[in-house]
Amino acid sequence: MTTDRITVDIRDGIAYATLNRADKMNSLDLPMLEALASVPGQLARDRSVRVVILRGDGRAFCTGLDFAGAKLQGLSAVRNFGKFPGQKTNLFQQACWAWRELPVPVIAAVHGHCYGGGLQVALAADFRIATPDCKLSVMEARWGLIPDMTGSVTLRELLPMDVAKRLTMTAEVFSGTEALGYGLVTSVAEDPLAAAEELAAQLVERSPDALAATKKLFDSTWTSTPRSAFWTESLLQLRLLRGRNHRLARKAGRDGSPDWAPRSLD
Repeated sequence: MTTDRITVDIRDGIAYATLNRADKMNSLDLPMLEALASVPGQLARDRSVRVVILRGDGRAFCTGLDFAGAKLQGLSAVRNFGKFPGQKTNLFQQACWAWRELPVPVIAAVHGHCYGGGLQVALAADFRIATPDCKLSVMEARWGLIPDMTGSVTLRELLPMDVAKRLTMTAEVFSGTEALGYGLVTSVAEDPLAAAEELAAQLVERSPDALAATKKLFDSTWTSTPRSAFWTESLLQLRLLRGRNHRLARKAGRDGSPDWAPRSLD
């Protein structure tokens, strides 16, 4: 599962996915984009994985797009930006959205710099824990561009429209503490990896099916009508009620800690 750009280490149900281009501050070249798009699918097929911690090696989480390495000219640009009929995402978008579609909780541990495409990768995680002095930015305006790696969805989920417009139009750099005030990060910690591990330890105590269903429930209904949301609730709950992990939870009782079966929900 390990690639040149992302290393994966699985311990006790927690997968540590580490961006592995420290010499370039984990900037997004084509191999990094391809790894970001493909590794979540590999993790999803491993039913022993219960939580993913996404982090960057070295001095930064990710400083955004490497314009030279991302091959934005010629046929490569057409292939990577284009979409076939019925295709939801291109490569740049899938590099972020694949983490959203992963049926386990994803925690991004953010430090150093988190700019542009790197921020959009972090926003695709379910939780973001940043250092107070981390530097973040919707950086695309600096290059005369807009966020095009699913930021149009993930930013609107977390920010009022005027704040999203201001941060995107100005490309201003803000701290982890300021990001917490905006609602872009879940929490701040001097050691975001340790804080991510603490949260992961809480999550692995719960049914992996309930975690997958919770993620699917909120991601698929957050902007839907009540009627649609209630229908999704009912369908997901029925699947859980019929599943082995619900039976294990009931058998263990309120304070028990079942030996959970592998995740059955996708």
